[in-house]
Amino acid sequence: MSAEQDVKLTDFGSIFALPGKVAVVTGGSRGLGLHAASGEELTHSSLLQAGCSKIFITSRKAKACEEACAALNALPGIKGTAISVPADLSKPGETERLVAEVSKHTDHVDILFANAGATWGAPFDKHPESAFAKVMQLNVQSVFVCVQKFAPLLQKRGSLEDPSRVIVTASIAGIGVGSLGEHATFGYSASKAAALHLTRNLAVELGPRGILVNSIAPGFFPSKMANGLMEMTGGTKAMAEANPNKRLGKPEDIAGTVVYLCSRASSHLNGANITIDGGNVHARSRM
Repeated sequence: MSAEQDVKLTDFGSIFALPGKVAVVTGGSRGLGLHAASGEELTHSSLLQAGCSKIFITSRKAKACEEACAALNALPGIKGTAISVPADLSKPGETERLVAEVSKHTDHVDILFANAGATWGAPFDKHPESAFAKVMQLNVQSVFVCVQKFAPLLQKRGSLEDPSRVIVTASIAGIGVGSLGEHATFGYSASKAAALHLTRNLAVELGPRGILVNSIAPGFFPSKMANGLMEMTGGTKAMAEANPNKRLGKPEDIAGTVVYLCSRASSHLNGANITIDGGNVHARSRM
């Protein structure tokens, strides 16, 4: 056993720690992005609580970003700071502006959580072409552009020994069949399948540059984007009962997984996807 391996084994207590790391969370003012940034009611297992020194929260609404940062900065016992940087990543030039704003505060980024996304539900015969294009643009193209533009900052301190991290939010809708019928989400499902394969391509491209790229595929988590669809398809209680583990996702499920993917514990994971759905996608496949 090498001396380096021996040190890391004896340092197991810090394997999930993120001391001094700098993170950018897109779509971070609500829903899954906020869960990852704060863990909401959690006292541990979130990016700030794991030791990040700076977390940049971005979404298209300035007020939402400011409110999210105020909540994060009020968490007890944290040493880092949440910084609001509003940006609408669906618009040309906004990603470049976001990078420029982040660069005013730091010369590097260790973690990019590409979480911004949108959905649209409509029957097959009435599904608007414009809506399909909008969802694909935000959920796939903007993810690529965001990673591309942040790559120089991610490479600044990323190395083969201590890689920077990119996490892409996909969905179980990109693995199994998404919602159909009156509330069909054709664009969303296709975009999340594309996000999974984009992750694999980025992992191969950026791994040699000291940047690991992985994805998460959440099932249903109570959030502003998902709540309406859950109510239309039977409600939260019925959806929880249909899950093999008999519940829906909780904030800590996302927070813990994201911290793992950003930490030393996942340093040999690249191009992987973690499904966070309580087994729902497997239950669907046997129906």
